[in-house]
Amino acid sequence: MKINGYDVNIDSLMEDLNIEHDFYIKRKNGLILKDSQIKILERYRIFYQNYNNLSSLLFEIEEVLNEMPEAEELEKISEELSELHYYNETNK
Repeated sequence: MKINGYDVNIDSLMEDLNIEHDFYIKRKNGLILKDSQIKILERYRIFYQNYNNLSSLLFEIEEVLNEMPEAEELEKISEELSELHYYNETNK
């Protein structure tokens, strides 16, 4: 397909975007996490499978951040998950 004079392969674009990487997915233990978040958590040796709720996972993330305050990508995940927790747990 040509777009603005460039040959574009839609299948190739979809692979490059890796959309599934940034979607929230409900995991077997009930937590809702993106694949990209899981990869970052694993780099800090935080294994989401060991937690059965978002509160306990957030607590562990904060414990690691107390020891490693320079871990900006982990801080970002903490903020994202805190927001997700707030909206899922708030009575409406």
